[in-house]
Amino acid sequence: MTFLRAAVCAALFLAAFARALAAEDVTLSSPDGAVEITGTLLGFDGEFYRVQTQFGELTVDGSGVYCEGPGCPSLSGFVAEITLAGSSTMSEVLLPALIEGFALRNGYQTRREPLPQGNFSHVLLRGQQPAARFTFTASNTDAGFAALIVDEADVAMALREIRPLEQKAARAAQLGDLTGPGRSRVLALDAFVPVVAPGNPVREISLPQLAQVLSGRIANWKELGGPDAPISLHMPVSGSGLAQAVEDKLMAPFGAGFAPQIRRHDRSSTLVRQVLVDPFSIGIASYAEKGAARMLTLTGPCGFSLQASRWAVKTEDYPLTVPMFLYLPARRLPKVARDFLTYVRGPAAQAVIRRAGFVDQAPELIPVSRQGSRFANAILAAEGEAGLEELQRLVTVLGGMRRLTASFRFEPGSARPDAQSRSNIEQLARALEAGEFDAKEIVFAGFSDGVGPAEGNRQIALKRAGAVRDAVVKAAETADISRVRIRTEGFGEALPMACDDSAWGRQINRRVEVWVR
Repeated sequence: MTFLRAAVCAALFLAAFARALAAEDVTLSSPDGAVEITGTLLGFDGEFYRVQTQFGELTVDGSGVYCEGPGCPSLSGFVAEITLAGSSTMSEVLLPALIEGFALRNGYQTRREPLPQGNFSHVLLRGQQPAARFTFTASNTDAGFAALIVDEADVAMALREIRPLEQKAARAAQLGDLTGPGRSRVLALDAFVPVVAPGNPVREISLPQLAQVLSGRIANWKELGGPDAPISLHMPVSGSGLAQAVEDKLMAPFGAGFAPQIRRHDRSSTLVRQVLVDPFSIGIASYAEKGAARMLTLTGPCGFSLQASRWAVKTEDYPLTVPMFLYLPARRLPKVARDFLTYVRGPAAQAVIRRAGFVDQAPELIPVSRQGSRFANAILAAEGEAGLEELQRLVTVLGGMRRLTASFRFEPGSARPDAQSRSNIEQLARALEAGEFDAKEIVFAGFSDGVGPAEGNRQIALKRAGAVRDAVVKAAETADISRVRIRTEGFGEALPMACDDSAWGRQINRRVEVWVR
């Protein structure tokens, strides 16, 4: 931790020093000469100047000023420059595919330009004239946040949320709160899944067992009901966003560290190939890149089981879901970048995301007929007559409705929605603004874990449902809410998704679902 703090501080100093050497002075003045601003030009996006002055950093509308000085950019033939740094998983296929889709819809041609060290640019052209350049610096999530913090990137690509030390460094660099509204976008969804060769007889594993396998405490397949053979371990390379997601979501909650004998791979496809040729291996792979490997079902001691699927990832019912983030600076990005960020939230982009193999965020409706296992588990878990009566009430209220894939869960020990849920709030708000739920009924249904009195759990669940409803309505600023019937229900522990005897199981059970008729 001390080393990482020192590295971040050094990066901040070196970046500031480099910018000081590269920056040049400008004077911006209004046509009548009444206003004059002198300082160091930090950037120009085709519309606005960013200038470091004695009063701090200022953003000035370029249409209302003249620019004089050696740092003034050429206004003719301006090319917007956007740099994206971070996760190679996102930069290899997903984002280039989205840029191609964006270009096609907006009348641009595209050209890919290779750069040193495996990096590349996608240039958008109008005819033969470049209009924008998206430059990718592909490495890992850590490097993406570092580049954003020291102003060497406009966008950070991340497979995890920003960590406290990175938040502190961002504030020190005057980037503000990167966890605040509008500072991050969930672009798509992935998950990390335990995979084995198709011939491996083991079909399921619990999360505690998986953590013990990766830590080396379980080293033989016979401890998992398999053959008497040592377990060969495969993981993504250390420092990658996927490996850090495994650390944060799986290992840390169980107080486990990684075994030193784990074989690391820089690509999920390489990892999967190794697993396929070794019947005694287990790997942690990206759901989008699992290939022909067989996923292990996650189980709990109470009999519940969960397997990754598109719907399970999209609803966050699968506990090892990995949102794919874009983190943004507080400053204004070039117009073409803003247009691109708008595009990636739209329906056309969701189709591109699906074709790239990842889970999109387009809302889908799941009929009751596809939720038989959930209701069967609930019947098995119901305790006594009171539990069955509450389950009967749930079926009566939600019967004839369909579940929306946008679900809402909360950060551990907090009432704050987690990152994926915050994105779902924005997605649902935009759907309300577009009138997609006009003349329909929406029920925000709150659920809890089974710890504590049943009535208290129902009240907690109802309160959470109300909080999510209020957040969605507040975000839907232009929606005519009178055209939609919205209500809340609290069902407490009536429909558990996982066992309550573990922290992750309780976390999965504490949620708000959205049902539509």
